[in-house]
Amino acid sequence: MSNDTVKARPISRIAREIVEVWKAPNYGAAPYIEAMLTLDKIEQNFWLDSGEEIVLRFLGNASGWRGEDARRIKAELKSAVSNMDKTLARENMNAAYRQ
Repeated sequence: MSNDTVKARPISRIAREIVEVWKAPNYGAAPYIEAMLTLDKIEQNFWLDSGEEIVLRFLGNASGWRGEDARRIKAELKSAVSNMDKTLARENMNAAYRQ
């Protein structure tokens, strides 16, 4: 691994940090934080919702969350969305629908 390669943190670890630093999340963001706590990778599903959908819905509902931590964490989540393995995510979603 080169020095400029950074391993992405699990979504659940990011969600735990959100819980620690955002003391009073708004009601719209809270269910998505709870769902993110169950995900290791953005390609995973929470029931029949994709990890991508959950993260994007969180970001949409966290627009009022401000500050240095908020900017850093939102950027990390946006990076996870843009770098996700869409083939794996699609396979996981297909498997969820077959169950």
